[in-house]
Amino acid sequence: MTTRRSTDLLLTALAPAIWGTTYLVTTNWLPAGYPLTVATLRALPAGMLLWLLGRQLPSRSWWLRLLVLGALNFSFFWAMLFVSAYRLPGGVAATLGAIQPLIVIALSRVLLGSAIRVGAVAAALAGLAGVALLVLTPKATLDAVGVAAGLAGAVSMALGTVLTRRWQPPVPALTFTAWQLTAGGILLVPFALWLEPPLPTPTLANALGMAWLTVIGAALTYVLWFRGIARLGPGAVATLGFLSPLTAVLIGWIVLGQTLSTAQIAGMVLVLGGVWLSQRAQRSVAAPGPGSAGSSDRARA
Repeated sequence: MTTRRSTDLLLTALAPAIWGTTYLVTTNWLPAGYPLTVATLRALPAGMLLWLLGRQLPSRSWWLRLLVLGALNFSFFWAMLFVSAYRLPGGVAATLGAIQPLIVIALSRVLLGSAIRVGAVAAALAGLAGVALLVLTPKATLDAVGVAAGLAGAVSMALGTVLTRRWQPPVPALTFTAWQLTAGGILLVPFALWLEPPLPTPTLANALGMAWLTVIGAALTYVLWFRGIARLGPGAVATLGFLSPLTAVLIGWIVLGQTLSTAQIAGMVLVLGGVWLSQRAQRSVAAPGPGSAGSSDRARA
């Protein structure tokens, strides 16, 4: 594995590792009962912040694509995530989300012409099993609406991941991320205003929590994530998402004093093994640079 690819993997892996802090921050620092409002305040300011850094507007020909990507990667995905989280135990919701790498493999074959590798499928299954061991409990129950929302969210994020690779504009990752976050935030605004009451006066803890989710948990992480998709490809990036529940469990153990069971330790080993196996399966494929990714994928489509 080249030094450049290793660096790209480490930087991309930072994104899901940071996303693993979302549950702790949300439950301890933010007011409960405002999921769409929080999602809007996470996406839109982050997009505007990145736009101020890049200061480049998309051409009109990109507007529809950006609305689709904003909905898939943010608006619809986050909405489904909250529905599944409210209606299902956290372990069930996380396990449903962990099927995303398998969906990415299938969609990459259809939309990008990527080969389906046995190692990549095995890695996705190992990671899925690891997440299940990490977060599922024997008392977990199912709810039809919650399961449907969880599956819809996984499909949404997977399709957004693949289309982000296929639709690569000739701009830096920071600018492309700014466009997507802004589009996703704009789509969320009417639903947040319509479905939720106004936020109460924020406390200092609320402001700090929102700042973390916006600046670090959205602006920084999605630049790294979309950069990774462009450089490494959807298949290599998707399994890195397993690091999010792994980080969440480790934070619960270190910060909240929660205990780790034998099954959870085995789950950690499976997750890390799945990530390693996925990268081993992908490393034989030369990753094109960010400037050529869009044109090569469009040529195969």
